[in-house]
Amino acid sequence: MNVPSRMDFRADNCSIERTLDIVGEKWTFLVLREAFSGVRRFADMQVITGAPRQVLSARLARLVDEGLLRKEPYREPGQRQRDEYRLTDKGRDLYPLMVALMHWGDKYLTDDDDGPPVRLTHRGCGAPVEQHFRCADGHEVSGPREVTPIPGEGAEFRSA
Repeated sequence: MNVPSRMDFRADNCSIERTLDIVGEKWTFLVLREAFSGVRRFADMQVITGAPRQVLSARLARLVDEGLLRKEPYREPGQRQRDEYRLTDKGRDLYPLMVALMHWGDKYLTDDDDGPPVRLTHRGCGAPVEQHFRCADGHEVSGPREVTPIPGEGAEFRSA
């Protein structure tokens, strides 16, 4: 199979770049981390992440605008109505990315003596959660040397 070189592709329609335009900022990842942990309220997110109020407000608004979070109104007795932030399907689809980032940090940024700060376990059996790549035929893919990028339907090529 004759595969075009990476240099033949235009990079301005890259899915990685488009994704990073939405989530590629520290506070956004921390908001998503908390959302995956079940934290839904602004004040709780602010306390846990330490994000400045304006920054957190902007990140939540962007995640809602992009469809990763949705607002759900609630009211505590005697208080004004406020919003909780809940993950959408689009937001939940980022979970493997968040777990991959966590595992990478555990491997390369955790003190050897301390171990990882959080371990993920399967709620059903208690076993540790692991991530694996497989091709559509079920073969284990151990790294980038076992993958060949080929043009997808949305590929755009540089003009000659």
